Amino acid sequence: MFSLSNRARSDAAAISLETCAEHAGAALACCYSSSAEFDAALIAERRAAGVYGPRRQRRQMLATLGGVMAALAVIILGIQLIA
Repeated sequence: MFSLSNRARSDAAAISLETCAEHAGAALACCYSSSAEFDAALIAERRAAGVYGPRRQRRQMLATLGGVMAALAVIILGIQLIA
């Protein structure tokens, strides 16, 4: 009966070791194939969360610049008409 107990303990230890190895393998698994892919996903996630602030659109910047230029043209034209 002593040998059965040792064998049962040995089987239990082997199963426990196998389970631990599976969990360790799952913990080390990574769904990214490279660090560049991980960095890109991290930046995309942070942008979606608003960490980097709002995105500025080129069209919006050009419209603002056009408005400023138009205002300056009106001011300069007004000064020339007065003088």
